[in-house]
Amino acid sequence: MEAFLTGMERAQEAGRDLSGIASVASFFVSRVDTEIDRRLDRLGGDRAAALRGRAAIANARVAYEHYEHMLTTERWKRLEQASARPQRLLWASTGVKDPAYDDTRYVVDLVAPDVVSTMLEATLNAVADHGAVPTRSIRDTYGEAHQVLEELATLGIDYADVVQVLEDEGVEKFDASWDELAGKLAVSLRASGNSRPYCPHRGREHT
Repeated sequence: MEAFLTGMERAQEAGRDLSGIASVASFFVSRVDTEIDRRLDRLGGDRAAALRGRAAIANARVAYEHYEHMLTTERWKRLEQASARPQRLLWASTGVKDPAYDDTRYVVDLVAPDVVSTMLEATLNAVADHGAVPTRSIRDTYGEAHQVLEELATLGIDYADVVQVLEDEGVEKFDASWDELAGKLAVSLRASGNSRPYCPHRGREHT
């Protein structure tokens, strides 16, 4: 959100038409449960077991709470007056990896205004077949979400470490996918008789 606001402010200073700029912030969901559930299972006990499968949705709901707060700031309001469009949260990794969980939970439990929800075809079909959207607003879940994260902290689950592990894994996986695609493209170019050397990292920044 900070990067988005800063980028839009710079675009405004450069005289860009802000109404033509769109942005989403991808936010992974199920992977949070996968990592935290693994840590809870190592801890064992009733308290840990009761928190299994609750972290990912709580984490995403807190993110949406921050998003809503951002839209109330003077910083955003100045951009909005200049015809800026709000950044939208995008729920990614919404497929259920633990068969013990309902197969629509990461979609229906995170329905909220102006979000984008991506999902695998199997998840989409499950939602269409038997997904039931809760009647209460996501805004009514913020207190519960914070409580879940606080309870995890009391058990020694290091939130900062969890998200760092997930970020590192995500970058590694995306890099591997990019390199695989670039390799296939290089083979295709050689097969087509294109003599220009192909660099799989050309045009990509590494951070």
